Amino acid sequence: MAVAELVVEVTGSVATVVIRNPDRRNAMTPAMWRHLPVLLDGLEADPVVRTLVLTGADGTFCAGADLGGLDELLTGDLGIAVAAEERLAAFAKPTVAAVRGACVGGGCQLAVACDLRIAAQDARFGVPPARLGLIYPAPTTRRLARLIGPAAAKHLLFTGDLVDAERALRVGLVDEVLPGAELADRIDALTRTIAQRSQLSLVAAKEIVDGRADDDRIAWWQRQMRDSGDAREGVAAFHERRPARFSWTPPTP
Repeated sequence: MAVAELVVEVTGSVATVVIRNPDRRNAMTPAMWRHLPVLLDGLEADPVVRTLVLTGADGTFCAGADLGGLDELLTGDLGIAVAAEERLAAFAKPTVAAVRGACVGGGCQLAVACDLRIAAQDARFGVPPARLGLIYPAPTTRRLARLIGPAAAKHLLFTGDLVDAERALRVGLVDEVLPGAELADRIDALTRTIAQRSQLSLVAAKEIVDGRADDDRIAWWQRQMRDSGDAREGVAAFHERRPARFSWTPPTP
């Protein structure tokens, strides 16, 4: 039997986390759910990493939770999937889901927790708890509804049906759809663009958009902007018509 695991590949400033469970279409096992937050802690603390890409191996994103571990999930460990999702959503740096093939249940849960979702035309999305007699976790349900709106979320939840990439694009579940052969190049171009931007701007924007920055935190960000030198460098680079060389990095916890 092939090993179910999360594989990390770091190229330049981009860390790619690959979901790999070939015997189960990359379904997440309980061990994989537990390992994801630990893995994310290390990548967030790595100053080299500026962007995270989440994807699946061999043309499939993730077919959900591995039902072989369902008894363990139902006896109190449903929270491990939510904990992994929440840790991914709180990852300080930009995150991008690169989606091919099935993105269902727990896979959709992880994709929605990313900041951006770029899909190949063969991607299929679904939220199947109603087919299984399960209740989608409350934090997960709320995050889905915030992203695509209550009506579209209810359609996915009520029917459990798969939707194609074009419909996912229409309802806002994904940000871009393109031919599968172009997905890797698009992800590479997008992450290179993000890596060139000020981390100060990106990390602050993510906190504020996600509603995790109170007034004191926003004031702290304003001080960082004044003191870091990134704003001066950005303006100078603009006037000199050259790429900016931003230097701010997140403080070590």
